Amino acid sequence: MTLTTDRARRRVHGTDWAALTEELDTYGSARTDRLLTPAECRDLAALYEKPELFRTTVDMARHRFGSGEYRYFTHDLPAPVAALRAALYPRLLPIARDWAVRLDRPAPWPDSLDEWLERCHAAGQDRSAQILLRYGEGDWNALHRDVFGEMLFPLQVVVGLDAYGTDYTGGEFLMVEQRPRAQSRGTATALEQGHGLVFTTRDRPVRTRRGWSAGAMRHGVSPVRSGHRHSLGLVFHDAS
Repeated sequence: MTLTTDRARRRVHGTDWAALTEELDTYGSARTDRLLTPAECRDLAALYEKPELFRTTVDMARHRFGSGEYRYFTHDLPAPVAALRAALYPRLLPIARDWAVRLDRPAPWPDSLDEWLERCHAAGQDRSAQILLRYGEGDWNALHRDVFGEMLFPLQVVVGLDAYGTDYTGGEFLMVEQRPRAQSRGTATALEQGHGLVFTTRDRPVRTRRGWSAGAMRHGVSPVRSGHRHSLGLVFHDAS
């Protein structure tokens, strides 16, 4: 059964968004409720073997990004990918706008995802940034940020497609926060199959004695110790 936008919205609605927002404020990442069934996860992971669905493949070792591969979808997204992205954007938008207020930044994001993407394309960011990632034993992803141009949405989502502890071990999602005049703080999260993890694209608001400041953050993946790990990356701005 195809994941429709209505069905995706119902699943997204099932998350406790107040609790998620509080956790996201504190750590820069927070887990959602289940967004995909195990069967839907397997079907999405299997798409990796259909190169016609993707605009490019990135060998992470070649670019010194780590080890493993990921593929960028074309704009003709598979229905479940498009449905999840459309369902998540309205939930993430209030958080993004609130963060912009606290950090005294512009909040250029309209209510409509389609309108926002049109603005990205008009600014020269017209390549799809939705990705399917595949890691094998020993693969990992270096700490980084997914900033593809001036048109930036501050939150993104990764969805686990394999069962942690069964299909693979290791491969935890990592986040590291650079703290002024202090040691960096790291977190590690095991991605549960079918669940999403909302996380910051580049930073989060941090309260200081002088008000709010931007706490710089990067994300990556720890080495996979056994098995294979697939994940779906949903980005809410396109790439230049």
